Amino acid sequence: MKNPFEGKEIWFLTGSQFLYGPETLDQVAEQSQTIANAIDEAPEVPVKIVWKPVLTTSDNILRTFLDAGANDNVVGVIAWMHTFSPAKMWVRGLEAMRKPLLHLHTQIDREMPWARMDMDFMNLNQAAHGDREFGYILTRMGVSRTTVVGHFTDKEVHEEVGIWARAAIGWNEAQTLKVARIGDNMRNVAVTEGDKTEAEVRFGISVNTWGVNDVVAEIEKVDDATVDALVAEYMDLYDVVPELHPGAERHESLRYAAKQEAGLRSFLEAQGAGAFTDTFEDLGGLKQLPGLAVQRLMADGYGFGAEGDWKTAILVRLAKVMGYGLPGGASLMEDYSYNLVRNDEKILGAHMLEICPTICDEKPRLEIHPLGIGDREDPVRLVFTATPRDAVVVAMSDVRERFRLVANKVDVVEPDQPLPILPVARAVWKPAPDFQTSTHCWLAAGAAHHTVMTTQVGLDTWKAFAKIAGVELAIIDESTTTEKFENHLRWNSVFYRIDPSL
Repeated sequence: MKNPFEGKEIWFLTGSQFLYGPETLDQVAEQSQTIANAIDEAPEVPVKIVWKPVLTTSDNILRTFLDAGANDNVVGVIAWMHTFSPAKMWVRGLEAMRKPLLHLHTQIDREMPWARMDMDFMNLNQAAHGDREFGYILTRMGVSRTTVVGHFTDKEVHEEVGIWARAAIGWNEAQTLKVARIGDNMRNVAVTEGDKTEAEVRFGISVNTWGVNDVVAEIEKVDDATVDALVAEYMDLYDVVPELHPGAERHESLRYAAKQEAGLRSFLEAQGAGAFTDTFEDLGGLKQLPGLAVQRLMADGYGFGAEGDWKTAILVRLAKVMGYGLPGGASLMEDYSYNLVRNDEKILGAHMLEICPTICDEKPRLEIHPLGIGDREDPVRLVFTATPRDAVVVAMSDVRERFRLVANKVDVVEPDQPLPILPVARAVWKPAPDFQTSTHCWLAAGAAHHTVMTTQVGLDTWKAFAKIAGVELAIIDESTTTEKFENHLRWNSVFYRIDPSL
């Protein structure tokens, strides 16, 4: 996967004014550069922080926001009011702002320098009320932002800025993301449908459909040398069952899976798509429902949704972008079966074929098995069990007048017993706060059965992304109760029908 942070930057904006003279402004510039550099050097912050000259007038504030909005490499802005920056100066700039905003409330000194505090010091170090002035105008104008409070050297501050930066990168990805629907949705399924036009209005994401045989044409172009190279890679990376080895009776099935991978990759690259879907009910000239190909494309960072579920394909891609460089992975997931032993309830998630191997630390096994649907040849797939980790499962539903994200904290665990005859990749987890509450709330929210499971980014990143996107997020975690959650859904229904900027 290409590094989504490469070449991207966040502008660090400092507010002040001319009231205290040029000497004070020189100090403001020096100190704000110190803070910007400290955040830039923090390992928790994955995006380059670029300091900008101190802003002292309405005109240069407006120009800076316009320049940030027109710069494709800028994914967000951090604003800090070093001295008292009268907030009316910021109105025109904030009206023109098109990038996510983080309001950093900090100051240069960690400890109050009691013995040397005079009025010159007080005039210079006014963030305590300068940022409150800024907070007022943000609220007055209904400007969505993330606020981080604390000394700029604190690890906790760096972590919070890093979480927001990852969400800003996710938003930046959404602005240009193209989703290729290869065929249509599974027939008669409700939750995989949705308003593709509203997805472009809300997120900037373009969702369009291509015929399955457009992909088949690309698969047929793949030459033997490309197939040979991929098969050699499979033999090296995976525990390949003997029947798929070169010269064995099922080896041609493996070679066709390699052609599918190469052809799909070529097709997606030609379309500039970062996510895609397919469905077993619309396979055209495909000989197999793509399994291995989809798993490996997801491992390389592509989003994927099964049965035409483009909303989940979006979530998988965003999870991979926001989680880039962190341990763990992200995958399409689907709730399949339960262990309903009281006080030991667990959920087993899987899919027919398409679970991403990035959620497993062990070497996957490459196998071939019959598939009872799709009416095609037996497909090749990677089989493994997800590595135990903290995780989040996130679903997106179209609830008519808006999109709703639902996120549940879960604990991925080992299965109670081996699964020797289950021919698909899988994950087993315990949901927070408990199975009954989690499931009740999930059903009450109308959350989808397809999700992204991510062991890379937590709830805080999804919260930050939802705030940037202005989209509803319903959270199920350790503190959730059914009553509070259902009330939260009711309040959200009112809120999103009145004015999302309130």
